[in-house]
Amino acid sequence: MTAIGQRALLRVVREAPPGLYLDGEELGEILLPRRYIPAGTVAGDELDVFVHRDSEDRLVATTETPEAVVGEFACMRVVDTHPGMGAFLDWGLSKDLLLPNREQSRKVQAGERVIAGVILDTSTGRIIASTRLNALLDRIPPSYEKGQRVSLLIAAATPLGYKAIVENAHWGMLYKTDLSGQLDAGQRLEGYIREIRPDGKIDLALDRAGYRRVVPLAIQILEAMKENGGRLDFDDDSPPEAIRATFGTSKKAFKQALGALLRGRRIRFDHPGISLVEDGSGRPAKEH
Repeated sequence: MTAIGQRALLRVVREAPPGLYLDGEELGEILLPRRYIPAGTVAGDELDVFVHRDSEDRLVATTETPEAVVGEFACMRVVDTHPGMGAFLDWGLSKDLLLPNREQSRKVQAGERVIAGVILDTSTGRIIASTRLNALLDRIPPSYEKGQRVSLLIAAATPLGYKAIVENAHWGMLYKTDLSGQLDAGQRLEGYIREIRPDGKIDLALDRAGYRRVVPLAIQILEAMKENGGRLDFDDDSPPEAIRATFGTSKKAFKQALGALLRGRRIRFDHPGISLVEDGSGRPAKEH
């Protein structure tokens, strides 16, 4: 079904001086202005287009690609501001996207980049932007599975880590202790559901939780111990900063890897430090 603010594959019905008219199904014929017509297009062809309204509120199509369609979020640059109307965002189309004053969580300034949702103004039928993210997200209960791969848009840094928009529908949190580096607002990533709390809040990870993450790190720890004569000065009490600097991982992941090695009788804790165990017997490895 063809919808305003969405991409659609539409058939060319006829040509006219302004351009091509496309079959917009229940929306009627939709004009594709001549400047957007791909070379060699003829009646009967199907074109992948984005449906929106032009400056005169006429329904039109474009082959340009917006940063986000209705129902999605993106990081967009503020092109200009108008005291009575709001701000105008560059969203990848020739016509900028209006961010009305009423839809701003705070007043934005020209030149800055903002995380905004693309929505349909039900009173006017126009496509607009909104930075009132809390009003747009978490409107339905999360139904993700633990370990499920999800799309993420980094929205903001917090003292704990980074708030991310999950699948254009929910808020989630990536914790600094689980990250190996800095993230930037507007960055798009693939992540995983780590946990959905009883209150519906979502904890995220950039790698799969559990053993599949632990195994490579455990091997890395073993190799480091072998290169250091069968011993390391790291254990459960090591500072997170030292662990990340040496192994490029969080303290939580490091402790999980140590736990796996201990259960497999590959290491022993010396308090402080850890030592290799020979052949899973529980005896210290021989030094050479």
